[in-house]
Amino acid sequence: MNAVSTEKFVADAKILMSDTEELIKATAAQTGDKITEARSRTQQALANARQTLVRAESAVVERSKASAEIIDRSVHEHPWAAAGVSAAAGLLVGLLIGRR
Repeated sequence: MNAVSTEKFVADAKILMSDTEELIKATAAQTGDKITEARSRTQQALANARQTLVRAESAVVERSKASAEIIDRSVHEHPWAAAGVSAAAGLLVGLLIGRR
């Protein structure tokens, strides 16, 4: 899973957890053994999912920091190559924008 899809997954999971918590609160007035049991299982699953989500989010942050450090080190070791790549990318973007 790449960083973008991982970040999207984390965002989607947060939305899902929020919606599920709202559903649990909305059904709080409902009584009965089955609904109470279902609510309890759902709350436990949410707690587990929240822990997993925190770990996944931390992993994404760590990978992003590691990538930034590698890029920073590479730019400092090869400044002219970095300047050339940046200039070429700027030229390419300028050409693409100029076509419109």
